[in-house]
Amino acid sequence: MVERSVEDRLREEYFDLLPDIRRVAEHLEAKVKYCVLPISRKLDKYEQLVVTSRIKECESALDALRRRPEAEGRTFDRTKPDKYTLTNLNDLAGVRVLAFPRSRLIEIDQELRQRFSDWEVDPVPGYDKIDDPLAFKYYGYCEAASRKIKGELQIVSMLTGLFWEVEHSAIYKPTPRLRGVARSPEMRHRTREVQTALRAFEEEFEKQIRDSLKKS
Repeated sequence: MVERSVEDRLREEYFDLLPDIRRVAEHLEAKVKYCVLPISRKLDKYEQLVVTSRIKECESALDALRRRPEAEGRTFDRTKPDKYTLTNLNDLAGVRVLAFPRSRLIEIDQELRQRFSDWEVDPVPGYDKIDDPLAFKYYGYCEAASRKIKGELQIVSMLTGLFWEVEHSAIYKPTPRLRGVARSPEMRHRTREVQTALRAFEEEFEKQIRDSLKKS
């Protein structure tokens, strides 16, 4: 009998975990929507707050595990298949909160931090050490839904989040060969320019709103 590969074992584990992954995504989305309801109700017409959930696909989960330290050189050790488990990933199920304008992010983060006070804090860093985080991020267990896997919660500017969706779909999903493109100095420079421009747009928009309110 041909011995199963590490990848095949992990794919089997993924589909065993899939019901838990779906429950965590659904539970976390419902909980977050309830928590931010007081903020949603007082938004001005020009403001937006959107909560979305997603589950990590099987091959994406395997690739994420390859990037962890236990997979040296992005390769699984065939002689130690029990060394690897998808339950080590923090984002098999995730919820993202998108908000516009940026000033709402702090308010949303403060509200959710109280409700998820036992979760680990793991912000998405900026491009330089002096830059503000690109997003607030937390992970932990939704024990009401599952004690097997962790869920991830992100709070990010809507413009940045939508740009990430485009970038991810264009570069990461079509083929693994394109992943190096995102890491090239030229693309990193252009990506930072986009992030800077999006933030400048938000800041100028909010400034114009404040100035308009002062005049009225």
